[in-house]
Amino acid sequence: MAYYPDWAAPTFPPEKIDFGRFDWIDFAFALPDQNYNLTWDEPSSAPGLLSRLVSAAHRSGKKVKLSVGGWTGSKYFSPAVSDADSRQTLAANILALYREFDLDGIDIDWEYPAQDGLDGNEVSPDDSANFLSFLQLLRTTLPPTSKISAAVQTVPFADANGNPLGDVSDFAKVLDWVLIMNYDTFGSSNTPGPNAPLSDACHNSTQPSSNAAAALGAWTAAGFPASQLILGVPSYGYISQSDATRLRARAQDFASEAKPLPATRRMSRSRDRGTRHARRRASARDWPGAFRVLAEAGPAIQATNDDGGTDDGQVQFRSLAAQGILQYAPQDDDGGGGGGGGGDNGTSAAPTRMTVDGQEFDSLYEGWSGFTRYWDECSSTPFLRSGAADQVVTYDDPLSLGLKAAFARQSGMLGVNMFDVHGDTDQWDLTDALRKGLGVS
Repeated sequence: MAYYPDWAAPTFPPEKIDFGRFDWIDFAFALPDQNYNLTWDEPSSAPGLLSRLVSAAHRSGKKVKLSVGGWTGSKYFSPAVSDADSRQTLAANILALYREFDLDGIDIDWEYPAQDGLDGNEVSPDDSANFLSFLQLLRTTLPPTSKISAAVQTVPFADANGNPLGDVSDFAKVLDWVLIMNYDTFGSSNTPGPNAPLSDACHNSTQPSSNAAAALGAWTAAGFPASQLILGVPSYGYISQSDATRLRARAQDFASEAKPLPATRRMSRSRDRGTRHARRRASARDWPGAFRVLAEAGPAIQATNDDGGTDDGQVQFRSLAAQGILQYAPQDDDGGGGGGGGGDNGTSAAPTRMTVDGQEFDSLYEGWSGFTRYWDECSSTPFLRSGAADQVVTYDDPLSLGLKAAFARQSGMLGVNMFDVHGDTDQWDLTDALRKGLGVS
């Protein structure tokens, strides 16, 4: 599964998606307004874009859900579900779009019931209870073959006091699955931390509930079956102006240095969410797709974010490769790398291979152009560092995503969903790693 955001269209039209690699695509986003109608960020283009996406997916025998809300589109959810009349209005408007665009399902991305999200969002202590009533209504409103999902935090919905609900089993009766948004744990910072931790392997995170393993435990303990959980994974990372040599997320005073990626490691099986910069609309940038030509290391450069700046901000994996910050360098059968140097000391840390249940996962890319690639053992994620550029890039790659997908499979979860499809390379390196981890490649 993957999200397709409407802002990707200028450089990544829906027809470019290789639907053979996906079962579902979520179109992001439709936005509830103050009258509980559904609007679009780009009303002149989004409806046509959604129609093209549905047509392309259906031609390939694949399915599309419309995602409603998002980080910037959750302002009016609270009043929209607050009483029977408003719930009926919103459900009817969703049904109208469902029929108009021949959809296969609806995804509700409310960020967040009974909690603050973006400044200006309306919030009520009754949000989660009202949300359940709305979902029950939506289930009876949509056709019985439709799928309904919700994008959620790493902890269950909040109760009237702002604490995670201890029992969400009634939600599991009306939702086909929930997508756990295990990303944006730490954004850009002069003390950067991991974007999407697999676990708190060092048992000293400042956000111990914000990782994939903790999320699985929290949701299943509250009565939501693992078989109805989807692990959300990112195809982007964060650039930080920083001279840090290790990642944040330590309760101690940064006790241990991060290590360059080792030759072989095994995955060990084992919220306070930080500032969310979730799903911000980044300006589309026309990065070329031919990322696999081994080039000379060249001089050190600064990484550029998806808005064109170098200070802070989100950056797609595709962009890191296109800029030459990452260099394609798959391992040879003997474990050797396939690329050249370019790190702080003139060489980059070798790409690595890890083994989980007999499956080998390869990082495929190494640091380049002054950046050295490191591995944070506490979160099982890579990061890049350039002393010359005074930058740290926290991100996920084929190795870390493969480990997350393997974790989802081992744990009995339903699957994974990537935000977003446009962040992958034209060769689908991230998607293929996820598929391998799920055992479907």
